[in-house]
Amino acid sequence: MRRIFHLLRHRAIENFNGDFKSLFDAHGSVPTKGEADTARFALGAVLIYQLALLHRHDKRHPDTNRGLKAFLRAA
Repeated sequence: MRRIFHLLRHRAIENFNGDFKSLFDAHGSVPTKGEADTARFALGAVLIYQLALLHRHDKRHPDTNRGLKAFLRAA
């Protein structure tokens, strides 16, 4: 049972990390310097991501993640 949960969690986290880095172009180094500024950048990115998902969920989009990058770029 533990192995199954580990595999599910690993798959979900890796998908989220890839999507998140792709959305905010964070595959390389982040455009900030210093620990506080980097933390602020990451927290802001998570906030924008959550707000975008909430907005798309409220609009009853069947697939909330589809077209999210274009949605964020347009906003």
